[in-house]
Amino acid sequence: MSAVVALTGFVVAFSFIAAEKVDKVKVVLIAAGVMLVLGLAPGAEVFFSQHEGIDWNVIFLLFGMMVIVGIIKQTGVFDYLAIWAAKRSRGRPYRLMVLLTAITGLTSPFLDNVTTIMLVAPITLVVCERLDIPPQPYLIAEVLASNIGGAATLIGDPPNIIIGSRAGLTFNDFLVHLAPVVMVILVLFVLLCRLMFRRSFRYDPDRVAEVTALDERSAITDPRMLRRCLAVLGLVIAGFCLHSVVHVDPSVIALAGAGVMILATRTDVSESLREVEWPTLVFFMGLFVMVSALAHTGVISTAGDWAIGLIGDDFFGAATSLLFGSAVLGAFFDNIPYTATMAPIVEGVVAQAPDPATGQALWWAFALGADFSGNGTAVAASANVVAIGIAARAGRPIPFWRFTKYGALVTVLSTAIAWAYVGLRYFP
Repeated sequence: MSAVVALTGFVVAFSFIAAEKVDKVKVVLIAAGVMLVLGLAPGAEVFFSQHEGIDWNVIFLLFGMMVIVGIIKQTGVFDYLAIWAAKRSRGRPYRLMVLLTAITGLTSPFLDNVTTIMLVAPITLVVCERLDIPPQPYLIAEVLASNIGGAATLIGDPPNIIIGSRAGLTFNDFLVHLAPVVMVILVLFVLLCRLMFRRSFRYDPDRVAEVTALDERSAITDPRMLRRCLAVLGLVIAGFCLHSVVHVDPSVIALAGAGVMILATRTDVSESLREVEWPTLVFFMGLFVMVSALAHTGVISTAGDWAIGLIGDDFFGAATSLLFGSAVLGAFFDNIPYTATMAPIVEGVVAQAPDPATGQALWWAFALGADFSGNGTAVAASANVVAIGIAARAGRPIPFWRFTKYGALVTVLSTAIAWAYVGLRYFP
C-alpha cells in the first residue's frame, strides 16, 4: 500500500512540474514534506543514507562550482569567449550551435556534464544577447550534448561514478568501451540539431557586424584576477580527472576549489554567493527526497526486478532490458538516485552471467541507458535542471515540455544506436 501511495504522490508532483502551473520548487518541497510526514521516505535517514536519501555529493558539487563560476564571471572572460565564438562562427546560427555543442560534448567527458554546463551556459547567454538571437535552443542543445558526451568516461556523468564503484570499472574501461559509440552519437546529434532547431535560427547581419567589430581582449576587466581564477580552475579540473586515483570526492574538490578561489582573488564572499542558484539546489534536495520514497517503499527495485525477471537466461535480452528500461525509468526518477538504487540489482544479474565479458557487457548496457536517460525529460539529469535554472534567472525560461520534446527524441535515437552497438560488439 505504501508503494502505491508513494508512486501516486510522485506522479501527481511530476504532473504539476510538467504542467508548469505552480513553481517547481514549491511542488517538490510540498511533495517531499508530505512523503516524510506519511513515513514513505526514510525519516531522518533521508539526510544520511547514501542510497535512500539526499545525495549531498551532488548538492555540494553544484554549490562549489556555482561559486567558482560566479567569481570567474567577474573577470569578464565570458564576454571574451562570447565575442570569440561569434567571430569564429561568423554569426551564423547553426555554425554557432555546432561550435558550442562540440565544445560542450568534448569537454563533458573530462569535466563532468554539470560543470561543463555551468561554464558554457553563461557564455551562451552572452553571445546570444550580443547577436540578438534566442538562447534557449542553444542551451537545450548544449545540455543534450553534455549528457551524451559525459557517458564516455568514468567521471563524465554521475551514474558512471556509481557504476564504476559498484562494478570495479576504471576510467580506461569506460573510455575503451563507451567512448566509441558516444562519439558516433555525438556527431549524429550535431547533424540532427540542424533539423530540430531549424525554425529557431535567425541571422541579423547588422548585429553580427557590430559584434565582429569588437575587440574581445577589451572584455577582460581584471587580467590578474583571471590568471588566478584559471590557475585554481585548472587544479579543480585536474582534481576531477584524478579523483579516482587520489580518492577524493568531486564535491570536496569543488568546495575546496571555491574556497581557494575566494582566498586567491580576495573577492567579496557575499557577492560570490549571490551567483549561487539557490532554487536549483533546493529543487534537487526535494527531488531526492521524493525519489528516496520510491526507493524506500520498493517501487524502483520492484520495477527493476520485474523487467529483469522477464529475461531468464537470455543475456542479450537482459542487456536490452537494462538499456531501454534504464532509459525510460531514469528519465522520470532522475538518473542519479535511479542508478544508485538499481546498481545492486544489476550486480545480482551480472553474477549469473556465464563469463566476465558477458557480465561486463550488462554493466555497459546499464550505464548507457542510465546516462542517455538524462535527456529524457527536463528533470532527468542534474545538467538539465542547472541549465533551466540559469536560463530562468537570465529571464530566458525553458518550458518543461519544450526541453522534453527534444530530449525525448534524442534519448530514443541515442538508445537505439547504443542497443545496436551493444549487440554487435558484445553479443555477435
